Amino acid sequence: MVKARVYKSPPGPKGHWLLGSLPEFRKDMLAFFRKVAADFGDIASYRLGPRRLILISDPALVEKMLVTDHKKYIKPYVQRLLRPIVGNGLFTSDGEFWSRQRRLVQPSFNRQHMESYAGIMALHTQRLLEGWRDGEEKDLHAEMMRLTLGTVSEAMLNVDAGSYSKQVARFIDVFVDYFERRLIGSASLPYIFPTPENLKMRRAVRGLEFILDEMISSRRKDPIGTDLLSVLMRARDESDSTGMTDRQLRDEALTVFLAGHETTTNALSWTWYLLASHPDVEEKLLSELREVLNGRSPTLADIPMLKYTEQVLLESMRLFPPIYALGRETVETVELGGYEIPPQTTVIASQWVMHYDSRYFDDPTRFNPDRFSRQSAKEIPKYAYFPFGGGPRYCVGKTFGMVEAALAVATLAPLYRFELNKDKPVYPRASVMLRPATGVHCTLRARKTRVP
Repeated sequence: MVKARVYKSPPGPKGHWLLGSLPEFRKDMLAFFRKVAADFGDIASYRLGPRRLILISDPALVEKMLVTDHKKYIKPYVQRLLRPIVGNGLFTSDGEFWSRQRRLVQPSFNRQHMESYAGIMALHTQRLLEGWRDGEEKDLHAEMMRLTLGTVSEAMLNVDAGSYSKQVARFIDVFVDYFERRLIGSASLPYIFPTPENLKMRRAVRGLEFILDEMISSRRKDPIGTDLLSVLMRARDESDSTGMTDRQLRDEALTVFLAGHETTTNALSWTWYLLASHPDVEEKLLSELREVLNGRSPTLADIPMLKYTEQVLLESMRLFPPIYALGRETVETVELGGYEIPPQTTVIASQWVMHYDSRYFDDPTRFNPDRFSRQSAKEIPKYAYFPFGGGPRYCVGKTFGMVEAALAVATLAPLYRFELNKDKPVYPRASVMLRPATGVHCTLRARKTRVP
């Protein structure tokens, strides 16, 4: 008779005998992550109901999971639960299928296509400005969502977001709420069961799939555009010269569309909040924009010269990382921090924890873009800062998102100052990504010196 293997878990909170740490996790997920790391160190374990999870908070351990031993992990169970909703795209797939899809998607974000995308980004930023007036009150999160929705819709799908924006916005709201319920364990029945939450999600999915299927059918007749959908339609795998099926196209378009839209929306929202709260940083940013642009609108060619603008965005994503935690599930026994971690264990690395670690970031709560200057950035250990993940699964749309955010900041900042509404405080909500819980409400203040 073969004896069962005995694994010793890393230290962690004892929790409730049945629920484990689920009540604390549900109450404030972000505070829970930080408390576990502070109380139990760089590798800790905790239980959410019957599931035991491992939290790692050391750059070497994060690199081991994401890079060195990446083949020993798959996507965590929460992401796999979403396959019936977002399909088997890059967000949810694994193994050789994921590798093939990644090879087909990657060329869509090369320099040639970024030239086309940058023009679309600039156009939609100018359209946003047409609706702004001095002294108006705006929710910058809603405004940035409108901007990124328009940009991603045209760049990714070559359609005008206005024709279906309400349907997309409704889908995103339903999806965010559904994902949050799954994450905290309150929506436990699988998607196939006709619960009210599942039925609501199914209706939203059918509506968006109908839109995407129409686009794919239309584009099959004339796939010559530079948008992502057309590029993917023409893409061929080098190993067997095959392209994507309509289902694969829909899954990847939906994945890139949702990720590209939500990530940049939140990165920009938090950036405006931080700039509005730190006039000294804002003035330094404006000084660079005046020097580089001299009153004209930015282009893709200007991006390499906007060093401080990039530092502002990187520091914003340190303090408010759109992806606040990422997980992997072991497929075999792995070694982490001196512990043997059994198969089917979820391992979590939290940017929300590590980006605030004083071992790697001096005065970590301070908004200081200078920490990402060329010299200072070299002192940050690899994988102490990882807003775009790492290893083979490094975010495929990083360049797209950074260019879009930089162009938006470089266009809007010289024109408007944002005066925060003190009656509507800004604080984070951990859902699919790190959103401002109630938006970023402010009054638009036109600057005296404006771009022609």
